[in-house]
Amino acid sequence: MQFQRKFVQCISPAGLHKMAYKEWGDPHNPNVLLCVHGVTRVSDDFDVLALTMSDQYRVICPDVVGRGYSDCLPKAELYQIPQYVSDMVTLLARLNAERLDWLGTSMGGLIGMGLAALPQNPIHALILNDVGPSLNFEGLMRIADFIGQDVRFDSFEAAAQYIREISVGFGSHSDAQWHKIANDVLRQNSEGKWVRHYDLKLALPIQATTPESAAIAQHILWAAYDAIKCPTLLVRGLDSDLLSSETAMQMQSRGPRAKLIELEGVGHAASFVHAEQIALVRDFLVSCK
Repeated sequence: MQFQRKFVQCISPAGLHKMAYKEWGDPHNPNVLLCVHGVTRVSDDFDVLALTMSDQYRVICPDVVGRGYSDCLPKAELYQIPQYVSDMVTLLARLNAERLDWLGTSMGGLIGMGLAALPQNPIHALILNDVGPSLNFEGLMRIADFIGQDVRFDSFEAAAQYIREISVGFGSHSDAQWHKIANDVLRQNSEGKWVRHYDLKLALPIQATTPESAAIAQHILWAAYDAIKCPTLLVRGLDSDLLSSETAMQMQSRGPRAKLIELEGVGHAASFVHAEQIALVRDFLVSCK
Protein backbone atom coordinates (compact mmCIF):
# COMPACT_ATOMS: atom_id res chain seq x y z
CA MET A 1 0.00 0.00 0.00
CA GLN A 2 1.63 3.21 -1.19
CA PHE A 3 0.30 5.84 1.17
CA GLN A 4 1.34 8.06 4.04
CA ARG A 5 -0.81 8.51 7.14
CA LYS A 6 -0.77 12.13 8.27
CA PHE A 7 -2.56 14.31 10.81
CA VAL A 8 -3.93 17.83 10.81
CA GLN A 9 -5.01 19.84 13.85
CA CYS A 10 -8.59 21.12 13.75
CA ILE A 11 -10.74 23.15 16.13
CA SER A 12 -14.21 22.81 17.62
CA PRO A 13 -16.06 24.84 20.28
CA ALA A 14 -14.63 22.35 22.80
CA GLY A 15 -10.99 22.85 21.79
CA LEU A 16 -8.44 21.30 19.46
CA HIS A 17 -8.44 17.80 17.98
CA LYS A 18 -6.42 15.90 15.39
CA MET A 19 -7.86 14.44 12.21
CA ALA A 20 -5.99 11.61 10.51
CA TYR A 21 -5.85 11.21 6.75
CA LYS A 22 -4.19 8.93 4.22
CA GLU A 23 -2.38 10.46 1.26
CA TRP A 24 -1.79 8.46 -1.91
CA GLY A 25 0.17 9.39 -5.02
CA ASP A 26 2.43 12.32 -5.81
CA PRO A 27 2.03 14.98 -3.08
CA HIS A 28 2.80 17.65 -5.70
CA ASN A 29 0.14 16.49 -8.16
CA PRO A 30 -2.34 19.38 -8.68
CA ASN A 31 -5.10 16.87 -9.48
CA VAL A 32 -6.56 16.10 -6.06
CA LEU A 33 -9.34 13.63 -5.24
CA LEU A 34 -10.75 13.75 -1.71
CA CYS A 35 -12.73 10.67 -0.59
CA VAL A 36 -14.87 10.78 2.55
CA HIS A 37 -16.46 7.72 4.14
CA GLY A 38 -19.86 6.98 5.70
CA VAL A 39 -20.95 7.46 9.30
CA THR A 40 -19.40 4.30 10.84
CA ARG A 41 -16.65 3.72 8.32
CA VAL A 42 -13.04 4.91 7.92
CA SER A 43 -10.53 6.13 5.36
CA ASP A 44 -9.43 2.56 4.62
CA ASP A 45 -12.69 2.04 2.72
CA PHE A 46 -11.07 3.76 -0.26
CA ASP A 47 -7.78 1.81 -0.33
CA VAL A 48 -8.53 -0.03 -3.57
CA LEU A 49 -9.93 3.04 -5.30
CA ALA A 50 -7.11 5.27 -4.04
CA LEU A 51 -4.41 2.86 -5.20
CA THR A 52 -6.07 2.60 -8.61
CA MET A 53 -6.56 6.35 -9.01
CA SER A 54 -3.18 7.42 -7.61
CA ASP A 55 -1.58 7.11 -11.04
CA GLN A 56 -3.44 10.28 -12.03
CA TYR A 57 -4.47 11.86 -8.72
CA ARG A 58 -3.18 12.84 -5.34
CA VAL A 59 -5.84 10.96 -3.36
CA ILE A 60 -6.71 12.11 0.17
CA CYS A 61 -8.84 9.95 2.47
CA PRO A 62 -9.56 11.34 5.96
CA ASP A 63 -10.86 9.60 9.06
CA VAL A 64 -13.71 11.93 10.03
CA VAL A 65 -13.32 12.96 13.67
CA GLY A 66 -14.49 10.27 16.08
CA ARG A 67 -13.50 7.47 13.68
CA GLY A 68 -10.38 5.47 12.95
CA TYR A 69 -7.12 7.17 13.89
CA SER A 70 -8.69 10.60 14.45
CA ASP A 71 -9.37 12.00 17.91
CA CYS A 72 -12.77 11.77 19.55
CA LEU A 73 -14.71 14.89 20.46
CA PRO A 74 -15.42 15.54 24.16
CA LYS A 75 -19.06 16.47 23.53
CA ALA A 76 -21.39 14.21 21.55
CA GLU A 77 -23.48 17.13 20.27
CA LEU A 78 -20.48 18.27 18.20
CA TYR A 79 -20.72 15.22 15.93
CA GLN A 80 -22.63 17.18 13.30
CA ILE A 81 -22.16 18.10 9.63
CA PRO A 82 -21.10 21.74 10.34
CA GLN A 83 -18.20 20.50 12.49
CA TYR A 84 -17.17 17.99 9.83
CA VAL A 85 -17.25 20.70 7.14
CA SER A 86 -15.09 22.93 9.35
CA ASP A 87 -12.56 20.12 9.76
CA MET A 88 -12.43 19.60 6.00
CA VAL A 89 -11.76 23.30 5.43
CA THR A 90 -8.78 22.97 7.77
CA LEU A 91 -7.62 19.91 5.83
CA LEU A 92 -7.94 21.77 2.54
CA ALA A 93 -5.75 24.55 3.90
CA ARG A 94 -3.11 21.92 4.75
CA LEU A 95 -3.34 20.38 1.26
CA ASN A 96 -2.96 23.78 -0.43
CA ALA A 97 -4.97 22.54 -3.41
CA GLU A 98 -6.43 25.21 -5.66
CA ARG A 99 -9.17 22.82 -6.78
CA LEU A 100 -10.18 19.24 -6.08
CA ASP A 101 -12.74 16.57 -6.83
CA TRP A 102 -14.87 15.04 -4.07
CA LEU A 103 -16.25 11.54 -3.59
CA GLY A 104 -18.49 11.18 -0.54
CA THR A 105 -20.32 8.08 0.68
CA SER A 106 -23.47 8.77 2.69
CA MET A 107 -22.26 11.12 5.48
CA GLY A 108 -19.21 11.94 3.37
CA GLY A 109 -21.57 13.08 0.63
CA LEU A 110 -23.46 15.34 3.02
CA ILE A 111 -20.16 16.92 4.07
CA GLY A 112 -19.29 17.41 0.41
CA MET A 113 -22.67 19.03 -0.27
CA GLY A 114 -22.16 21.41 2.66
CA LEU A 115 -18.74 22.44 1.38
CA ALA A 116 -19.70 22.61 -2.32
CA ALA A 117 -22.56 24.99 -1.46
CA LEU A 118 -20.19 27.61 0.00
CA PRO A 119 -19.00 30.56 -2.09
CA GLN A 120 -15.44 30.28 -3.40
CA ASN A 121 -15.19 26.58 -2.55
CA PRO A 122 -12.53 24.59 -4.45
CA ILE A 123 -14.67 21.58 -5.45
CA HIS A 124 -14.51 21.06 -9.21
CA ALA A 125 -16.58 17.87 -9.42
CA LEU A 126 -18.76 16.15 -6.84
CA ILE A 127 -19.73 12.47 -6.56
CA LEU A 128 -22.48 11.62 -4.07
CA ASN A 129 -22.70 7.94 -3.10
CA ASP A 130 -26.30 7.07 -2.14
CA VAL A 131 -27.11 10.29 -0.35
CA GLY A 132 -29.10 13.45 -1.00
CA PRO A 133 -30.94 16.30 0.71
CA SER A 134 -33.93 14.09 1.60
CA LEU A 135 -33.26 10.84 3.44
CA ASN A 136 -35.79 8.17 4.26
CA PHE A 137 -36.52 8.52 7.99
CA GLU A 138 -36.96 4.77 8.55
CA GLY A 139 -33.63 4.09 6.84
CA LEU A 140 -31.96 6.74 8.98
CA MET A 141 -33.39 5.17 12.14
CA ARG A 142 -32.15 1.74 11.02
CA ILE A 143 -28.63 3.15 10.90
CA ALA A 144 -29.08 5.00 14.19
CA ASP A 145 -30.19 1.79 15.87
CA PHE A 146 -27.04 -0.23 15.23
CA ILE A 147 -24.31 2.41 15.35
CA GLY A 148 -24.77 3.12 19.06
CA GLN A 149 -24.85 -0.51 20.18
CA ASP A 150 -21.86 -1.40 22.34
CA VAL A 151 -21.26 -4.80 20.76
CA ARG A 152 -18.13 -6.74 21.72
CA PHE A 153 -16.86 -10.02 20.34
CA ASP A 154 -14.44 -12.63 21.64
CA SER A 155 -13.04 -13.38 18.18
CA PHE A 156 -12.34 -11.47 14.98
CA GLU A 157 -14.36 -14.05 13.05
CA ALA A 158 -17.51 -13.34 15.08
CA ALA A 159 -17.01 -9.59 14.79
CA ALA A 160 -16.36 -9.84 11.05
CA GLN A 161 -19.57 -11.83 10.57
CA TYR A 162 -21.49 -9.09 12.40
CA ILE A 163 -19.98 -6.40 10.14
CA ARG A 164 -20.89 -8.47 7.09
CA GLU A 165 -24.50 -8.80 8.26
CA ILE A 166 -25.03 -5.10 8.95
CA SER A 167 -23.25 -4.16 5.70
CA VAL A 168 -25.36 -6.27 3.36
CA GLY A 169 -26.39 -3.10 1.51
CA PHE A 170 -22.85 -2.83 0.15
CA GLY A 171 -23.74 -5.55 -2.34
CA SER A 172 -21.93 -8.73 -3.37
CA HIS A 173 -18.26 -9.16 -2.37
CA SER A 174 -15.76 -11.97 -2.18
CA ASP A 175 -14.81 -13.45 1.20
CA ALA A 176 -11.47 -11.62 0.98
CA GLN A 177 -13.23 -8.32 0.32
CA TRP A 178 -15.61 -8.87 3.24
CA HIS A 179 -12.60 -9.65 5.44
CA LYS A 180 -11.06 -6.27 4.59
CA ILE A 181 -14.36 -4.40 4.95
CA ALA A 182 -14.60 -5.80 8.48
CA ASN A 183 -10.92 -5.46 9.36
CA ASP A 184 -10.98 -1.77 8.43
CA VAL A 185 -13.50 -0.94 11.19
CA LEU A 186 -12.57 -3.41 13.94
CA ARG A 187 -9.96 -3.22 16.68
CA GLN A 188 -9.20 -4.98 19.94
CA ASN A 189 -9.83 -3.04 23.13
CA SER A 190 -7.80 -3.24 26.34
CA GLU A 191 -9.80 -6.31 27.40
CA GLY A 192 -8.99 -8.16 24.17
CA LYS A 193 -12.53 -7.84 22.85
CA TRP A 194 -13.16 -6.95 19.20
CA VAL A 195 -15.09 -3.65 18.90
CA ARG A 196 -15.82 -1.13 16.19
CA HIS A 197 -13.25 1.61 15.55
CA TYR A 198 -15.31 4.69 16.34
CA ASP A 199 -16.67 6.71 19.24
CA LEU A 200 -20.08 5.30 20.15
CA LYS A 201 -21.19 8.77 21.26
CA LEU A 202 -21.35 9.88 17.62
CA ALA A 203 -24.66 7.97 17.44
CA LEU A 204 -26.37 10.27 19.94
CA PRO A 205 -27.17 13.22 17.61
CA ILE A 206 -28.57 10.81 15.01
CA GLN A 207 -30.65 8.94 17.58
CA ALA A 208 -32.07 12.26 18.75
CA THR A 209 -33.45 12.97 15.27
CA THR A 210 -37.24 13.33 15.12
CA PRO A 211 -39.45 13.55 12.03
CA GLU A 212 -39.77 17.28 12.73
CA SER A 213 -36.03 17.92 13.08
CA ALA A 214 -35.40 15.75 10.01
CA ALA A 215 -37.79 17.92 7.99
CA ILE A 216 -35.93 21.07 9.07
CA ALA A 217 -32.59 19.48 8.18
CA GLN A 218 -33.91 18.50 4.76
CA HIS A 219 -34.98 22.08 4.07
CA ILE A 220 -31.45 23.25 4.89
CA LEU A 221 -29.86 20.49 2.80
CA TRP A 222 -32.03 21.25 -0.24
CA ALA A 223 -30.98 24.90 -0.02
CA ALA A 224 -27.35 23.74 0.07
CA TYR A 225 -27.88 21.37 -2.86
CA ASP A 226 -29.52 24.09 -4.93
CA ALA A 227 -26.46 26.30 -4.34
CA ILE A 228 -24.02 23.75 -5.80
CA LYS A 229 -22.56 24.82 -9.16
CA CYS A 230 -20.08 22.06 -10.00
CA PRO A 231 -20.78 18.95 -12.12
CA THR A 232 -22.36 16.32 -9.87
CA LEU A 233 -22.74 12.56 -10.16
CA LEU A 234 -25.26 10.71 -7.99
CA VAL A 235 -24.64 6.98 -7.53
CA ARG A 236 -27.66 5.22 -6.05
CA GLY A 237 -28.14 1.61 -5.03
CA LEU A 238 -31.36 0.36 -6.59
CA ASP A 239 -32.19 -1.36 -3.28
CA SER A 240 -31.33 1.67 -1.12
CA ASP A 241 -33.57 2.23 1.90
CA LEU A 242 -32.02 5.64 2.56
CA LEU A 243 -32.15 7.50 -0.76
CA SER A 244 -35.47 7.14 -2.56
CA SER A 245 -35.88 7.07 -6.32
CA GLU A 246 -38.15 10.13 -5.98
CA THR A 247 -35.38 12.14 -4.30
CA ALA A 248 -32.90 10.98 -6.93
CA MET A 249 -35.24 12.19 -9.67
CA GLN A 250 -35.54 15.58 -7.96
CA MET A 251 -31.78 15.84 -7.77
CA GLN A 252 -31.59 15.46 -11.54
CA SER A 253 -33.89 18.43 -12.14
CA ARG A 254 -32.69 21.05 -9.65
CA GLY A 255 -29.48 22.49 -8.25
CA PRO A 256 -26.49 21.06 -10.16
CA ARG A 257 -28.82 18.65 -12.02
CA ALA A 258 -26.91 15.57 -10.99
CA LYS A 259 -26.22 12.80 -13.45
CA LEU A 260 -27.74 9.61 -11.99
CA ILE A 261 -26.29 6.10 -12.12
CA GLU A 262 -28.18 3.32 -10.34
CA LEU A 263 -26.48 0.06 -9.39
CA GLU A 264 -28.27 -3.27 -9.37
CA GLY A 265 -27.74 -5.55 -6.38
CA VAL A 266 -26.66 -2.62 -4.17
CA GLY A 267 -28.53 -0.95 -1.33
CA HIS A 268 -26.87 1.55 0.96
CA ALA A 269 -24.21 1.98 -0.30
CA ALA A 270 -21.73 1.05 -3.04
CA SER A 271 -18.29 0.18 -1.63
CA PHE A 272 -16.26 1.26 -4.68
CA VAL A 273 -13.92 -1.70 -4.36
CA HIS A 274 -15.11 -3.28 -7.62
CA ALA A 275 -13.31 -2.32 -10.82
CA GLU A 276 -16.53 -1.36 -12.60
CA GLN A 277 -17.53 0.99 -9.77
CA ILE A 278 -14.08 2.61 -9.73
CA ALA A 279 -14.39 3.04 -13.50
CA LEU A 280 -17.56 5.09 -12.92
CA VAL A 281 -15.53 7.51 -10.81
CA ARG A 282 -12.69 7.77 -13.30
CA ASP A 283 -15.00 8.19 -16.31
CA PHE A 284 -17.02 10.94 -14.64
CA LEU A 285 -13.98 12.87 -13.49
CA VAL A 286 -12.41 12.61 -16.94
CA SER A 287 -15.63 14.00 -18.46
CA CYS A 288 -15.41 16.99 -16.10
CA LYS A 289 -11.90 18.06 -17.09
